[in-house]
Amino acid sequence: MNANENQQASQKIQVKFDADKEAGVYSNAVSVHVNKNEMIFDFGYMIPNVKPATIKVVSRVNVSHATAENFLKILSNAVLDFKNKNQSKDK
Repeated sequence: MNANENQQASQKIQVKFDADKEAGVYSNAVSVHVNKNEMIFDFGYMIPNVKPATIKVVSRVNVSHATAENFLKILSNAVLDFKNKNQSKDK
């Protein structure tokens, strides 16, 4: 890591939400679409007791391939941390 990367890694980033986004949205389903320029994540939820089975999309997120790779790393680490913390509670 060079000096510039080290400085960027140590900088604090403040994340701000608009009031209407703070609560978030519930999702129990995700679909991923890939093309040569980007990846598209459609987050939705399965509507219960509806035939045929229906998923209502509540959010669509378009990201570059590089951002998707970073997201994958962060999500993988978060899931592993969660599993490790819960395994130690079960013992």
